[in-house]
Amino acid sequence: MLGPSIPAWPLSRNAGRVFLWLLAIPGLGYCRFFPADNRKQVEFVTSDRLTVDTVVIGAGVIGLAVARTLARAGREVVVLEAGEHFGEGVSSRNSEVIHAGLYYPENTLKARLCVAGRRQLYEYCNSRKVEHRRCGKWIVATDESQIEKLENTRRRAAANGVSLTLADSKTLARQLPGVQARAGLWSPDTGILDSHGLMLALLGELEDAGGVLVRRSPVVQVHSAGESHLVQVAGAAPCTLETQTLVNAAGLGAVPLTQHWEGLPRDQKPTQWFARGVYFSYSGRHPFRHLVYPVPEPGGLGVHLTLDLAGQARFGPDVEWVRQEDYRVDAGRAHAFAAAVRQWWPDLDPQRLQPAYAGIRPKLKNAEGGFFDFRIDGPEEHGVPGLVNLFGIESPGLTACLAIAGLVHEKLS
Repeated sequence: MLGPSIPAWPLSRNAGRVFLWLLAIPGLGYCRFFPADNRKQVEFVTSDRLTVDTVVIGAGVIGLAVARTLARAGREVVVLEAGEHFGEGVSSRNSEVIHAGLYYPENTLKARLCVAGRRQLYEYCNSRKVEHRRCGKWIVATDESQIEKLENTRRRAAANGVSLTLADSKTLARQLPGVQARAGLWSPDTGILDSHGLMLALLGELEDAGGVLVRRSPVVQVHSAGESHLVQVAGAAPCTLETQTLVNAAGLGAVPLTQHWEGLPRDQKPTQWFARGVYFSYSGRHPFRHLVYPVPEPGGLGVHLTLDLAGQARFGPDVEWVRQEDYRVDAGRAHAFAAAVRQWWPDLDPQRLQPAYAGIRPKLKNAEGGFFDFRIDGPEEHGVPGLVNLFGIESPGLTACLAIAGLVHEKLS
């Protein structure tokens, strides 16, 4: 704690207990607890300053994973979420794929954290009964010019410790009826999961360890000085939190927040671009039991086929560079989707494509910039004690969430 504080009304939930901390000086401020939908709901009712041990900004899958890890390590954790619910941003607008770790250059954070995180995530889903399926994935080359790219992908995967199997067109014809391709790579460790169920499990463990989630609490300014951080929270009950440990896991908002951050060096405030991608669901029956991806394209992995846990097929995302958040799905884009998918599945019926949803990936380079890695900046990178910033956490962030949380904990230890 940074200042005098006392625990207020210990509350029991299953095996865990939750304490909300108030400043000891009467009248400075407090938090209010109220139950809703069998979950702890917390809101600030204050106009002044509260002192807490650890603050995590953002309640997406990364923020919740980090908060859970820190709380289970004995820290008193408050998670601030700007939205009405947790996981409404990048975490709920993706393909819900558990990636094997094929595409990323050796020894990058994306490669190391994806491979480690994938193993941890399968174990976690098994132990916490989070619905998932290790369904495998095919990457298909539709012409001779793409076969070399498949070979490059296989070499890169091998460097990351991921084993792939190269198949010719005859093998593909048996494994993927209706798909026309010259060659393909089989990834047995790729899977799918219920991302909302994962976040519920992480939140439950966070709460059991004594942490709290405070919704409708957007962070509008941060001031870092010495070994403390002042976090200004807006919303219905504005207040300021003083903390020694701060994690910026605000997703799309992580980079913009740095423009309202005193005490963070200017060269530690990156530029961000938005890569928007839309998805179309495919109504009715289809012949697929595995995910099917084309050869990767600049900015993304191409318009691919994924399955949800009920077996429903969907296609996406494409890549469109945009300046602001926009989640509308133009039904007219179905024509481009159909053309892309028909390169490897000519039997696709365009009439069965239905607009589903859109997502935005936070990019630290634009369309011409090439590969960029996750930025997980701790005190060694920026020189600010007790602070970790997470920038550019796009795919494979969902897969890597537990490994990312472990790295954040390490940087703060």
